[in-house]
Amino acid sequence: MIHIDFRNEQPTLPIDEARLRQAVELVLSRASVEQAEISLAVVDDPAIHELNRRYLNHDEPTDVLSFVLEAGAGWLEGEIIVSADTAAASAPRFGWTPENELLLYVIHGALHLVGYDDLNPMARSEMRRQERACLAHFGLTPQYAEDA
Repeated sequence: MIHIDFRNEQPTLPIDEARLRQAVELVLSRASVEQAEISLAVVDDPAIHELNRRYLNHDEPTDVLSFVLEAGAGWLEGEIIVSADTAAASAPRFGWTPENELLLYVIHGALHLVGYDDLNPMARSEMRRQERACLAHFGLTPQYAEDA
């Protein structure tokens, strides 16, 4: 059973909660996670800036934060926090809507929860491949460079 606790704590974008939940469920399913407790929060830049500073010692806003709290074979407990402000600011650069940019952030965060990373070129390439596959389920193709 997958349980997703959803919170919308920002006024910037209208949020399609069902679509964001579906994205998390898709990533978990593709990773064979059958049981999960996931907290998914959409926040503004000041909130994500504070979390980024407090937990990662980065004194700036960011697009997405994800934290694995516990994990085992087929189960996961974690958190995904995404910034609607960053999505709204970044989306025009990639030629799509802020809502689609936010969807990418949720997918990216969920991929981190199931073990994907983007710290080196080979890992980043695999994460981008996974993002494209997940976005394709929503009829989307990301516009970023392969190695971005």
